Amino acid sequence: MRALLVVNPVATTTSARTREVLTHALASDLKLEVAATESRGHARDLAREAAERGSADVVIALGGDGTVNEVVNGLLAGGPDTGDLPRLAVVPGGSTNVFARALGLPNDAVEATGALLDALHSQSERAVGLGLASGTPGTADAVVPRRWFTFCAGLGFDAGVVGRVESERERGKRSTHALYVRQAMRQFLGDPRRTDGAISLLRPGRTPIEGLALSMVCNTAPWTFLGNRPMYAAPHASFDTALDLVGVTRLSSAAMPRYAAQLLRSSRERGLHGKHVVALHDVSDFTLQSQVPLPFQLDGDHLGLRTSVTFTGVRRALRVIV
Repeated sequence: MRALLVVNPVATTTSARTREVLTHALASDLKLEVAATESRGHARDLAREAAERGSADVVIALGGDGTVNEVVNGLLAGGPDTGDLPRLAVVPGGSTNVFARALGLPNDAVEATGALLDALHSQSERAVGLGLASGTPGTADAVVPRRWFTFCAGLGFDAGVVGRVESERERGKRSTHALYVRQAMRQFLGDPRRTDGAISLLRPGRTPIEGLALSMVCNTAPWTFLGNRPMYAAPHASFDTALDLVGVTRLSSAAMPRYAAQLLRSSRERGLHGKHVVALHDVSDFTLQSQVPLPFQLDGDHLGLRTSVTFTGVRRALRVIV
């Protein structure tokens, strides 16, 4: 099998020596081409070129969720081909590796490589659904390029937390549980709209839901931003369905600790809940629209401020070796 290995050389949890060992292990079973990323967006370009040339039967992403997201967007730059879905494989090398863990892969890169080789030998793969975020026609964000996501997106509070974490990491801070908790508290204290949400949820043929202060779009469950602790914001979200949405209309000082506790205690049966929580399961098309520009994140990558994002859940968009 021909394979392109896209390597993020600055992935946080793999050393140069580890990456070399993994590359040799994969090359022993595959006709392997290796390409190291040089800048943001490079992984997307490498995967897109491989898809357009038809030069690889599978593209392997060695890195974190950001690298995986770029590779997915490169593979699907022309949209999914329902007759021949592109193949993706993942070797986790980041600090959180949410997508890889959601697939059931080991979080250790060496163990995950062994699992990948076993899956290749047995020709084990599954089709997964993805989310697509696009600029909303008729709005200021209409020209924003569409982007695929594998596990989550968010407009508002959670995206603000992601942006703060990214800023701290750019200053040299390590991605730790404590860093996420600190930045969540700072975002909460500094968010003037936490008790008066500015986001509207719009669905074709449905009455709009107004006043969301927090809106999270989920493509799978659980998330693993806090190490090995799984969090089920939307317990029924799945790679086999369209998208789930969880929104909160009020983030008061009393409610915030309650929601945090609910997330920490969440399970496959119960996620966020309460009279100010909006939860939708398996929805294919909807728009989140804000009265003011708000932070937007996708697969843990902060993408700046947006006023409107349209989401589409696409079933069977990609094949994953697992």
